[in-house]
Amino acid sequence: MYDLKIFYFRNVKNQTRILMNLKRRFSYLLIVGVVLFWTGCQKTVVKPNILFIFADDQRADALGIASNPFIRTPHIDALASEGIHFENCYVMGGHHGAICAPSRAMLLSGKSLFHVYDRLDGVLTLPDYLTRFGYETFGTGKWHNGASSFQATFQRGAQIMLGGMSDHFNVPVRQMDENRILGEAEEKSFSTDLFADAALEFIEDYSKGSKQNPFFCYIAFTAPHDPRSPASPYKNAYGDDEIPLPKNFKPLHPFQFDDFNVRDETLAPWPRTPELIQSSLAEYYALIQHIDDRVGELIARLKQHDLFENTLIIYAADNGLAIGSHGLLGKQNLYEHSMKVPLIISGPGIPKGETTKALVYLYDLFPTLTHYLNVPTPGGIDGQSLMKVINKEENEVRSSLYTAYRNTIRAVRDEEWKLIRYPQIDHTQLYNLKNDPNEIHNLATDPVHQSKVNDMMKLLKFHHQATDDTLNLTPSTLVSKDYDYKTLKQTPDKWQPASILDKYFPEQTN
Repeated sequence: MYDLKIFYFRNVKNQTRILMNLKRRFSYLLIVGVVLFWTGCQKTVVKPNILFIFADDQRADALGIASNPFIRTPHIDALASEGIHFENCYVMGGHHGAICAPSRAMLLSGKSLFHVYDRLDGVLTLPDYLTRFGYETFGTGKWHNGASSFQATFQRGAQIMLGGMSDHFNVPVRQMDENRILGEAEEKSFSTDLFADAALEFIEDYSKGSKQNPFFCYIAFTAPHDPRSPASPYKNAYGDDEIPLPKNFKPLHPFQFDDFNVRDETLAPWPRTPELIQSSLAEYYALIQHIDDRVGELIARLKQHDLFENTLIIYAADNGLAIGSHGLLGKQNLYEHSMKVPLIISGPGIPKGETTKALVYLYDLFPTLTHYLNVPTPGGIDGQSLMKVINKEENEVRSSLYTAYRNTIRAVRDEEWKLIRYPQIDHTQLYNLKNDPNEIHNLATDPVHQSKVNDMMKLLKFHHQATDDTLNLTPSTLVSKDYDYKTLKQTPDKWQPASILDKYFPEQTN
């Protein structure tokens, strides 16, 4: 132990330095002590496994449980009926067009957009943190945050796709060796099956082991992200005219607020036609149904090995998608269809058949899981635990939330109202989400609602400051919101298969 005589050193600078060193050492010992104490106390407690299933570009309303009668997702719906469904879960946004990268960084770090962006190198992630409490961690699927952060996050991994997207039929995946080093990429089979099979193999291997430690299994599907090219068994799951148009369908967005030639927006010609949007939705729903079938297999495998009853299952997605809503196709906007995502939590200790309208972020899941597991939550976490909402002790964790896209849009919503502000074009939208959930009727120019616009602008400015957002909300130079859609150019990316090129990029193939 430390010599107490050091406290009597006459040199004040030395005293201060030594005391600071002691403080740091005792703080470290305290943290280690808490971990060891928790581990020791848990020896007689069976800790739950965690299966985290993450979809790519899935709208919150693209599930049967979300009152959508046109899509078939019985297995995911069953998870909701056995757990809790969050109707108002949001991704906070992104600082570039690939929203999935910051979304995943926020999810895995528990930090908000302006505190993590899309960088995970050197950042504590949820799976890595859980290894300190005895969890075996495994990851498969899409990882859009760099190879080194995957290697630091998971103990095991298979069929890992680095980057944002690929051709679903030829997925470049890597394997992680026993030294946690990712190998070279090799193209393999259909994405959904590739990643589901990797998770099934992990569960199979785990079931044959001692099962002394619980597992954290993370599956990041690349569906229903485009290319919207379902696997053969699902290609004709929905007819091209079977899915109705979104209620907020428009051929064109009424004004330009950012780059309308961002990749997602070039996936169909302008103006958007009803026939093309319905066909896109049919393909989109087919990709989701494929995921649902594999979720059913994962649940069956857990039950086969008597693991289901002690496994917490989370189903979520990284961001939503427009697919014709408001004349848009992608997620590079702040409308509800693009920012709201599915969130279902089901498993031991979770109330069954519950639905909540609480306003939550994806990055709330980090502190929610530490709270659920009764382990200390690390410092620097921006998310809020949802356990009091889950246990019906409270109805909300926040009364409003804030979303952002690049340096062009900011939005804020509360229980009933939503304001979207476009500083660079000096444009405002106000929607009453209770009466107008599809954001069709902009009330911002109605004198009757001017006081509400002012109130919501104050709320937006509060969040702008509280989140460390650096955007200038009052730029001195404005740009025009007018545009000519005829000047927009379709440019297919290298991942679009021939069938998609023929259908959606006719000028490129003729």
